Amino acid sequence: MNIEDDPGYTILRNKRNVTRFQILVQIAEHQPAVRQQEIAAMLGVTPQAISEYIRDLIDEGMMEAPGRGRYEVTREGIEWILQNAETLETFARHVRHDIIHQIAVWTAIADEDLNKGDRVGVYMKSGILYASRLRTSANGEIAMDTPKGEETGVIKLDGIIDHAESVVQVCKVPRVERGGSRHVELDKLKEVMRTVSVVACVGLEAWVSLKKIGRVPDLYFGSREGAIEAALHGIPSGIVIVDEFFTDFLKQLEQAELSYEIHDLVSE
Repeated sequence: MNIEDDPGYTILRNKRNVTRFQILVQIAEHQPAVRQQEIAAMLGVTPQAISEYIRDLIDEGMMEAPGRGRYEVTREGIEWILQNAETLETFARHVRHDIIHQIAVWTAIADEDLNKGDRVGVYMKSGILYASRLRTSANGEIAMDTPKGEETGVIKLDGIIDHAESVVQVCKVPRVERGGSRHVELDKLKEVMRTVSVVACVGLEAWVSLKKIGRVPDLYFGSREGAIEAALHGIPSGIVIVDEFFTDFLKQLEQAELSYEIHDLVSE
């Protein structure tokens, strides 16, 4: 590819145009009331430099300054943003499909003896990524000879790996000053724990509650992140958590866009 034909040449290879693009985007997003100091802080350059860029953009008809501290992107400026945004999208597609697609290596467990160059399907099983000659919704090519049960590299992966996220079972228990494990409905806790494969707990009150039903937690340190990771990989997970940490954990689940069921196990 000639340098002039590079889809990223016109903007990515010109630092000045990159900065102009960023300034126009920031103004378009926050107009009309946006200060030069705010733009400078967002882009990590000096206010003096921003002032010079803005003056040039106004002279070129890319933006207007209808009042002190008020800036607006003109029609010409919007067209320039769209043109370069399209260039960046084209370049990003080129990187994803023509470059990264060729060099990215996914690690999976060989579900059978595999040879370099074999076309394989990649799939999730019990939260672990596997590869075999069975074709699936995501298929690639084996990068090395691999015996069954060992890790292998998969390249040129196409498609989407089919897997379903699990629902997190969230069991709330009280702090020690509110009764701790002595005020937990243990029968309900035991019933919920029968439905999950990975058990996490937060707080000693939660740990003792699980001990009382004969269940040793799989996760204690880093338990919140572990429960989320398990659910994202489709492994049924449950967490027993002291009430003071309960609300923050629900926020983590929502940020991860995971479904959950709440079980308030505080007894009267």
